[in-house]
Amino acid sequence: MQRTIILASRNRGKIGEFASLLAPLNVEVRSLLDLPEAPDLVEDGDTFFANARIKAKTICQVTGLPTLADDSGLVVHYLGGAPGVHSARFALPEQGDAANNAKLLHLLEGVPEYKRQAHFTAVLAWARPQAETCYAVGRCFGFITTEPRGSNGFGYDPLFFIPELGKTMAEIDTATKNQISHRAKAIKHMLLLLQSVYGSY
Repeated sequence: MQRTIILASRNRGKIGEFASLLAPLNVEVRSLLDLPEAPDLVEDGDTFFANARIKAKTICQVTGLPTLADDSGLVVHYLGGAPGVHSARFALPEQGDAANNAKLLHLLEGVPEYKRQAHFTAVLAWARPQAETCYAVGRCFGFITTEPRGSNGFGYDPLFFIPELGKTMAEIDTATKNQISHRAKAIKHMLLLLQSVYGSY
């Protein structure tokens, strides 16, 4: 019988990353794009953990299937942790990556490089019927550039500079990103748990 994990996301960029990272499990990966009847998810938690839990448990209850959800975002130290849990909606009422990036650059205009430190955080929540929700965390540290660079990414990737690579997250290839990104680090921790379960599932 084909084993299935539901990804509680409609973000094609995230779905693609997760599908690649979950490949070692040899399971069917489905997302909310495959489930048009799934409800809209209200991410009203005040932490990454809370939002990941909301998404995972909601979709698990609807489908009855193991569900993996993430809440991730950019934390800029100079801005006191913003955009944080509001990363996807940072520029409201404007929407989209371009608007979010433009607002971030505006807020950091004139701020010197040494004060532009930031990190991406990803929290994964894995919910199963009649079982406790499990979590994993990953972080990736860098700086915010003064202009977008690269096209191999989404969200704030074109602004997130990784010093040890000398490139932004959007300038590196997918294979490298799947090694060093916050989401990759979180899924590596989660895979240890998933492999122990799915090995005898």
